[in-house]
Formats: sequence, structure tokens, C-alpha cells
Amino acid sequence: MNSEELLAQERRLQFSRFGNDVAIELGLHLLDAAREQGLPIAISVRRGGHRLFHAALPGTSPNNDRWLERKARVVELFGHSSFYVGTEFREKGTTFEAESRLDPDLYAAHGGVFPVVVRGTGPVGTVGVSGLPQAEDHAFVVDQLESFLNSRDAQ
Repeated sequence: MNSEELLAQERRLQFSRFGNDVAIELGLHLLDAAREQGLPIAISVRRGGHRLFHAALPGTSPNNDRWLERKARVVELFGHSSFYVGTEFREKGTTFEAESRLDPDLYAAHGGVFPVVVRGTGPVGTVGVSGLPQAEDHAFVVDQLESFLNSRDAQ
């Protein structure tokens, strides 16, 4: 995917509100989907830096939690998905690691963490997974956000 396609996802996948209850529902939605698909992933949902949901399925390790933290920091700093940020640097012919001057032990522009955006407010948190190749981490989050938001619109 290119950066324009990734930005289009961010414009499309927005919430009307996002409190603790919605964060937990979203986390459970991702957890159910991951279990159904047998995915070895860790899941995190945060608002304003506060972790509201976390789960680690069989096949994960504490390293997945570290990846989630590093990717979430990128989203919190740039306001865009971790995959978008990494893609944007690659499209410019460089890498996030080489050009951002951010500590790679603290920041990772790899796919898997997506901004939680509230319409009319902007980014308020993050939702992410770690455990699959970065494009698959990103695709899983996007698919589940789409499914979650569509099911809430139907209520």
C-alpha cells in the first residue's frame, strides 16, 4: 500500500466517541477475531497514553509488548498509523530509522498500530497488534476496526 491509501483508511475509520467502555469493546472484538483466526498476537488499546485493554495470545512473548509500545509511540508522536509513517519515509527513499533521529529502542515505524480518531476531535489513542509481519499486523487492525465500526453503526 502507498501512503495515500493508508491516509484514506485513517479518514474512513473514525469514531463518534471513544471512552473506556468503547476501548474495552474494541479490544474484545480484536481478541475474538484473533482467537477465531488462531493468530499469535498481542493486542493493545490505549487512550491518551492510558492502556485500557491488553491481551497476549499463545505464541506471543514480552517482546510483542515492547513492539506495541514502540509502534504506539510513533502513532502518538506523528498522529498517523505506524505503517503510514514507515511507508512515508520509504516513499521518500529513506528509512524512519535513518531520518527520524528517534531512538529505535523507543520508536518503531512498523505496521500494526493505528490511531483512534474521534470525528471533530482528532487522534485520542491507539489500537494495535504485534506478532505477524508488519503488513499483516496492519491489515488485521484495519479489518477489525472496519468490522467494529460497521457493527456499531448498525446499532
